[in-house]
Amino acid sequence: MEEKSLKVYETEKTFFSKITNTLNKLLTPSKMGINGVIISMKRNNLLKNYENYIQNEKDSDRKGILLKKYEESYSLYLEAIDKNIIESIYKKVKNNTATEFEKNALSKYYLVIHIKDNDYTEYKYRKQKFLLELDNENVEMSGKTKLINKYSDFYCDKMEALYKNIIKQYSIKLTECSTEKEKTEIYDKIFSTLDEYIINILPKKMEKDSAKEIYTDIKEEYNQYKKYSNNRLDQNEMIEKNMLLLGMSRRLFTHSLPLTVAEQCYIKLIKDLRQLIVDTRVLKKREKAYKQLLTLIDEFNLKVLSTKVYWEKAEQRQEYRTFWKKYQEIEKIQNEEEKLLQKEILFIKSDLAKVRSNENKYCKIIAFYKSKLVELGEMKHLSNKCKTLENGIYIKEMVKKKSKAKAKVKK
Repeated sequence: MEEKSLKVYETEKTFFSKITNTLNKLLTPSKMGINGVIISMKRNNLLKNYENYIQNEKDSDRKGILLKKYEESYSLYLEAIDKNIIESIYKKVKNNTATEFEKNALSKYYLVIHIKDNDYTEYKYRKQKFLLELDNENVEMSGKTKLINKYSDFYCDKMEALYKNIIKQYSIKLTECSTEKEKTEIYDKIFSTLDEYIINILPKKMEKDSAKEIYTDIKEEYNQYKKYSNNRLDQNEMIEKNMLLLGMSRRLFTHSLPLTVAEQCYIKLIKDLRQLIVDTRVLKKREKAYKQLLTLIDEFNLKVLSTKVYWEKAEQRQEYRTFWKKYQEIEKIQNEEEKLLQKEILFIKSDLAKVRSNENKYCKIIAFYKSKLVELGEMKHLSNKCKTLENGIYIKEMVKKKSKAKAKVKK
């Protein structure tokens, strides 16, 4: 070779070796296989159409055409991800060659497919959400900063829209529920979906649009919420976490979570706290739950009932007007301790009036409320004893005799 002056090339740098490596990647059944290349192509086309649509959103002439192209590329992109799961990941799991990531992906995929039989609308949104989450993980694992930033804009906007649609679907289903068990399942789904959004999407939205007023308004609540995100929670802490979720959702999902649905969610939490108070034997935990109940009632009145326009019954509206008038008078008190005391009395009396309509079911919480009113000096405790006169005649008997005497006089 030296005699003939032949140059020696490194095989990895030659044109033919590059083609060979590319073909090997395409034919190898892995994340970087042919399906991965197709997904990458569809994703790039989608991001290009998304940017064009966003940049020309105010252009009424081009908006319709660009939106159509964007939606078509979005459908093709999701089809490519779906195809990859069916053709590649499924085979690898079947042959026991899949990674933990791929096994988990397939498991979640079947959970989403299962929803289709019960609620097609929820399935439609859940499947899109799952496919986007799956590819988002691949994009973030790629380590390509430029791609990650471009994809993040599209991902956050699309995921926010999907979460809103899912919450809206649950709101519709809640009105169709006929039993308490069905309603409880929907409540759990609403809180779970809100939780997912706050954990996975909101931080990215806040980072991108930190100057937006909506995010500055919920910043304090979000910081409180983070305390509950990674810990094992007891029942009281879970209720407090759900309170924060509802508070933030009133701003983030105003149209998807209507006032009537938010009202039902708050009532559900109030019922849970009432039950927790009567079930808890530890005095410290019971007092904590009681304080939490007062906070929840306060928030419920401020964020929901004070903005409510339509009332099913006229007497309910009148009752609330009376309550709200007293509440506003208490707000004028300068002394903070006195203000808190008067609010506590107002809240207990208000909730006591509500639970008295079903005394058999709420007898324990009624007894608890009455004991609190006695402690606060708003109610007197009457001992369960009969007093007697000096001659040994019971007062009760004397009352009967007097009433008989009055009846005779009338005759």
